[in-house]
Amino acid sequence: MTQAADGHIPVVILTGLSGAGKSTALKVFEDLGFLSVDGMPPGLIPAVVRLFDTQAELHHRGLTLGIDVRQSDFLAQWDETLAQCATLGIRPRIVFVECSRAVLLRRYAATRRPHPLEGALSLDAAVDRERAMLAPVREQAELVLDTTGYSIHDLRRTLQEKWNFLRDKRWGLRLYILSFGFKHGVPTDADLVFDLRFLPNPHFEEALQPLSGKDEPVARFVLGREPGDEFLRRQIDYLNFLLPLYAREGRYRLTIAFGCTGGRHRSVAVAEAVFDSLRNSDYAVFLEHRHIDLK
Repeated sequence: MTQAADGHIPVVILTGLSGAGKSTALKVFEDLGFLSVDGMPPGLIPAVVRLFDTQAELHHRGLTLGIDVRQSDFLAQWDETLAQCATLGIRPRIVFVECSRAVLLRRYAATRRPHPLEGALSLDAAVDRERAMLAPVREQAELVLDTTGYSIHDLRRTLQEKWNFLRDKRWGLRLYILSFGFKHGVPTDADLVFDLRFLPNPHFEEALQPLSGKDEPVARFVLGREPGDEFLRRQIDYLNFLLPLYAREGRYRLTIAFGCTGGRHRSVAVAEAVFDSLRNSDYAVFLEHRHIDLK
């Protein structure tokens, strides 16, 4: 489990107006590698934090706890919760989610789900009552998100831009570089496919045929002269332009496939070169040669 600068796990408390998108925001934190629990009574938060703060073997980067105002003594529990967390040496990062009143009413009308405070109150009165109850919590929030016009990608991007500890490349855009052979089939999981059959083919060179694109003589034959040399330069420039755009839209995974006829020489050489160029970038990069050993 990832530790914050103070030696404790990062803890995010996610709260806000019912219907404003807390569940969606919680899923964003899950995608970012957090262990997320919804519907947490505030009074249980210190015990849960204490438990997970001692579980070093858990492979999560932090803990996100979603809470709402269903408990009648919510505000009293809230103040006591923050005090107990401070005693543990943990300062939760508070995210408050809200949206416009008109959008909240429209969402409840569309889903026909009851508001947590409905009963003696009408829906309109429940929405207003909750906003007033949560006003002190909103004032303590490190980040207030107005989700009126947000998509899930907007949520992810805003969270990552706000906090440095959410920018760890292990949890951002993950790049999968594949080599493959067209005669064995195009990978169905590929997002981008590049056909390399225009490059000089080492298969027809007797000395190179037994080798693969991982071997330096083959790589030099494919990429050490034109058009391979210029193609690689332009390919890297293209990816350096394209990848930040995918990351900005909240993309979690991108699979880039390079194909030649058999998947042993040209595609392997290019995939290796692209991987070497991107491995020290801001993204987690993985390499697979899918058909290198097939005949």
